[in-house]
Amino acid sequence: MEPSQPVDIAEAIGSLPQILQALAFRLLKKNEAIEVYEYLDPIVQQTLLDRLRSGEVLEIVEKMSPDDRVQLFDELPAKVVRKFLSALSPGERKVTAELLGYQPETAGRLMTTEFIDLKEMQTAEEALSLIRKRAPFTETIYSLYVTDKERHLTGILSLRDLVTADPQMQIGEVMTREVVNTTTDTNQEEVARAIQRYDFLALPVVDKENRLVGIVTVDDLIDVIEQEATRDIYAAGAVQAGDEDDYFQSGLFTIARRRIVWLLILVLANGITTKVIAMNDQILSEVVILAAFIPLLIGTGGNVGAQSSTVVIRGLSTQKIKSLGALKAISKEAITGALLGILMLIVVIPFAWWQGEGLLIGLAVGISLLSITTLAATAGAMLPLLFDRMGLDPALMSSPFITTATDIAGVFIYLNTAAWLVNNYRF
Repeated sequence: MEPSQPVDIAEAIGSLPQILQALAFRLLKKNEAIEVYEYLDPIVQQTLLDRLRSGEVLEIVEKMSPDDRVQLFDELPAKVVRKFLSALSPGERKVTAELLGYQPETAGRLMTTEFIDLKEMQTAEEALSLIRKRAPFTETIYSLYVTDKERHLTGILSLRDLVTADPQMQIGEVMTREVVNTTTDTNQEEVARAIQRYDFLALPVVDKENRLVGIVTVDDLIDVIEQEATRDIYAAGAVQAGDEDDYFQSGLFTIARRRIVWLLILVLANGITTKVIAMNDQILSEVVILAAFIPLLIGTGGNVGAQSSTVVIRGLSTQKIKSLGALKAISKEAITGALLGILMLIVVIPFAWWQGEGLLIGLAVGISLLSITTLAATAGAMLPLLFDRMGLDPALMSSPFITTATDIAGVFIYLNTAAWLVNNYRF
């Protein structure tokens, strides 16, 4: 089937070799080309900027919607952005400069200024006439906003409400005055949660004086959700993320550079585990079989901690953990860790007793396993919550960090438990 939608055409062009991308793009009709360009990957957009003639590029950038233009400019060098800004028409230049003036990853940077605002004294018939004229130049017409003379946001109504209203009825009689909105400095994740919570197609954005300055549409928020999910996944794997999920376009050196920093930190942290083992060399030399169970214990602790941190980080991301509360979440995971330890004791203690040829080894492994799983689950729940309370990204307290922490604690607990049993009991 031939691709017919702009997003399908953009995907088809992006899959072509670079030398053919510009050729295929030039075959599109002018209006279609502008819409397709907005759906292209940033890397393909930049490639086309280099290959198209200057006049073609300027026309495309001029006709792009303000939010998509700003997203493109965020990917370009500052020198190129200044060149494009100076070439834009005064109106588009002003709008673009205003959006670029907001902090990255905020509602102000994400919003579009292409929306329809109505007045309370207008009739439904007048409003529909206005919408017909402005619809081709507007991001969406399904949500309509009402403002006063100073552009203060006073109400909202849907296109359905307007179409079904009496033609002579005033907008003030149809609209809803309680409007859910957000401010220009609101973080994009909070904006995404608001749209998801209220099932909106768009969310109005106001400034400090409650003046309507733009709207954030659901299609832009889908990109935000994907971007944030990518960052969390990278952080969970202790990988430094780029601005986009650009792994398949990145060079080998870039990929290695993003991973080496955290790996070096983890290697240094694991050096503490080595130090703990070295400090307990006496008990290991006395009961050599104890060393055989170290991987089992620290591996189990790391897995339990990773499970707990994953659950809590996801709960923080979706805000569902608020209904449970931080203390209850920690205690719930701690009890879960203890229960998991007890269940695993049924298998581990007989196995350790048999391998160690004595009850002492079985008890040392069993007691340590219960302690480690409880501690790992508690740490896995507590540390992401602590990071969130400190205003840091909970995903930074990722599985590798939890695993490293439980490795150190687990080895310490295990060897000291074994030493205490050996020094005080003989079976």
